[in-house]
This record gives sequence, C-alpha cells and structure tokens, in this order.
Amino acid sequence: MIVSFECEMKTDNGVEHWEGIIPRFENRGSHYEIRIESRSGIMVLFGETSQGGFACMPDHGVGCHLSSFKDKFWNMENLTAVLGEVDGITVAEALYALADKGVL
Repeated sequence: MIVSFECEMKTDNGVEHWEGIIPRFENRGSHYEIRIESRSGIMVLFGETSQGGFACMPDHGVGCHLSSFKDKFWNMENLTAVLGEVDGITVAEALYALADKGVL
C-alpha cells in the first residue's frame, strides 16, 4: 500500500507546497513503522501509550509526544520543534493521511 499526501508551509514569499508518499507501512504489534519519501527520507516509529501518542525518528535522534494522529496542529507543533519545519510538517501530514484513510 502506497499512501500519498500534500504538505504546505507559509513562508515570507507565500505558501510553499510539496508532496510526499509513504511507500512502506508496517504494523510491528506494539507500534508502527513507516518510511516517508518527500524532500528527504524519514523513518518514523509511532504508536500509542497510556499517556497519548508518540513518534520517534531514530535517524534524527529525536522523538516527541503526539495527540490524536488526526490532530495536525498539535502534532505539527511538537514535530517541528524536534525535526525542523519542513520535516515536522511532512511527518504530521503523513500521520494524518494514514489516520484519514482509516489505516490507523
């Protein structure tokens, strides 16, 4: 299953758009693993705990708490704080796309 999604970011020059795809999605039992291909490639491990959602990006050495996977605003805030603006937006949009398609 390949899932595609759209991203956008406000800049000083207007709004910038880019596309992303999730070519790999794996249910690991206790968590999920996805590979995102966009401006860069990002592996994301994510799931839920008793205190909410989480996402870890081991190649970047970071992780953070998440809200519902459909809560783009909260998730973008937390993901951009640890990944930077472009990658944080990309991961938040990817998780939203999976949740919106009923995969999660």
